[in-house]
Amino acid sequence: MSSENYAIEMLHITKRFPGIVANDDITLQLKKGEIHALLGENGAGKSTLMSVLFGLYQAEEGVIKKDGKEVKINDPNDANALGIGMVHQHFKLVQCFPVLDNIILGVEDTKNGILQKQEARKKVMDLSERYGLQIDPDAKISDITVGMQQRTEILKMLYRDNEILIFDEPTAVLTPQEIEELMQIMKHLASEGKSILFISHKLNEIMEVADRVTVLRKGKCIGTVNVKETSEAELSRMMVGRDVQLVVEKDEAHPSQTVLQVENLTMSSKRHSNNAVKNVSFDVKAGEIVCIAGIEGNGQTELVYGITGLEPVTSGKITLSGEDITNQSIRQRSLKMSHIPEDRHKHGLVLDYPLDYNIVLQRYWQPQFVNKAGILKKDEIRKYANTLIDKFDVRSGQGASTVARSMSGGNQQKAIIARELDKDHDLLVAVQPTRGLDVGAIEFIHKQLIADRDNGKAILLISLELEEVMNLSDRILVMYEGEIVGELDPKKTTVEELGLYMAGAKRNVQKGAE
Repeated sequence: MSSENYAIEMLHITKRFPGIVANDDITLQLKKGEIHALLGENGAGKSTLMSVLFGLYQAEEGVIKKDGKEVKINDPNDANALGIGMVHQHFKLVQCFPVLDNIILGVEDTKNGILQKQEARKKVMDLSERYGLQIDPDAKISDITVGMQQRTEILKMLYRDNEILIFDEPTAVLTPQEIEELMQIMKHLASEGKSILFISHKLNEIMEVADRVTVLRKGKCIGTVNVKETSEAELSRMMVGRDVQLVVEKDEAHPSQTVLQVENLTMSSKRHSNNAVKNVSFDVKAGEIVCIAGIEGNGQTELVYGITGLEPVTSGKITLSGEDITNQSIRQRSLKMSHIPEDRHKHGLVLDYPLDYNIVLQRYWQPQFVNKAGILKKDEIRKYANTLIDKFDVRSGQGASTVARSMSGGNQQKAIIARELDKDHDLLVAVQPTRGLDVGAIEFIHKQLIADRDNGKAILLISLELEEVMNLSDRILVMYEGEIVGELDPKKTTVEELGLYMAGAKRNVQKGAE
């Protein structure tokens, strides 16, 4: 195929950071009008490669060609001028601005210094109609769902007439329904002649939507294959370098005493006048994984905030290991409770702290890490951090001294999981524990959660991934509009039935109902 038929060619790209070669002689060729997936483990160098194409980083070696001609991309403005747009994994939106202002930000039309919004609004609404990207142009970003924020990001690219669209892990934060919609949108964009680069580590999505896939492993290019001629097992072998178990193996649960008891819990909502959690009661016993399933925005987040102490409860009672913790501080709760939070940046890490400090965030005041004068024992902290980094395979350029912000999303997640599983706890509250992780890491985390269960811990799992819900849970509670509408046995139910409960189409509230 001659060079002219490629929209973008990245030839022999090498990008280095302190202590790590993030991209090692990588060649990637994107055909016009194709959806090309970039697959790899967390930290394989996918986002780095795309950041080089988008002008956020400069490669030390290699060339980039567009339509067969060599180009220099020094910053995102150069990328935009070449028709290259990017939707980042963590969206780049101004929270207090409305949707429309976010879309036109940086390319506003003005006359005599006055913003011309009428034409901009018309163009945005036409695009939204044409590509099936329904949005409310006047809604504030801080008030809309993650799926809507993502549509805003996609419209931002289309508004700039970008021809080459980069999607960095676009489905990591979406519900199953939103993922399905996004897949349709991507196919539609490709059929209109847009060329799409799609970073992902979800094999089923790549199989569904991509034409070709390039696999990266530890910064090197393993190969490019046609999706029609490969399989999930083959791709996961290319990506991880070994066979991966795609199904969770676990023995029967042996639940014993009740660890967490939630009685008539009500939590108010920040978004609307109705309560987010309405009079919810359930319990979790030692040695079992109870999963709360539901479509995002049905009160799961607020429920977790109430149990972990991030928000005060409106009414109701929470008991942990026989002790009333309804009004306890987070530190008091953390002596018996571990929490893998939904938002790793907001509640999981101090991004500008090094990895070792993040690992002892909840324990730095304990005698193991601080002397009687209140001075941190830095060597002890470093030693402890290194043990966990090894055990949980947390990859970072400079080990324990790496600043958390510079690590890949998946490795940030592994660091949080290492910290929470290793500290003393009777209850683990795990919210989306594998969000944004690759198959190898998911397999590892699932094994850790099962081991925690088998060690007699109580686990409350909140997940939007239906396969994860079905695979890991011993009991499933479905939340819909702030209430628990069903209790299901994963061995006796199907994904379809679970989906009906999640959509509010079915209810069984009496305990033990089939």
